[in-house]
Amino acid sequence: VQLQAYGGGLVQAGGSLRLSCAASGRTLSTYTMGWFRQAPGKEREFVAAIESGGATYYADSVKGRSIISRDNAKNTVYLQMNSLKPEDTAAYYCAATRYDYKDPRRRLSYDYWGQGTLVTVSS
Repeated sequence: VQLQAYGGGLVQAGGSLRLSCAASGRTLSTYTMGWFRQAPGKEREFVAAIESGGATYYADSVKGRSIISRDNAKNTVYLQMNSLKPEDTAAYYCAATRYDYKDPRRRLSYDYWGQGTLVTVSS
């Protein structure tokens, strides 16, 4: 599975962005998909995940401001982020795992990673 994340950019605080993660090589319909982010000097952290059956998980830091969704027909996963804050500034990575039984909030649960897309939120 090859994943490509895109949609990052520069946005003012309070604004919105929609990140996309397109997959090739395999259909994603049976995979759990996740979004993680990594700010400079910090560890990569969980943001959101969606299981093959549609169950979703969110980090407390983005809950209520973000929505993860998937379009299996397009083999794409999205992360809609609203009310962005400067602390949301980071490189955002998408990831995939074949195993729904693994904790989707853990980095080690994922088998495949895309390259990051940079989100910068100005104050």
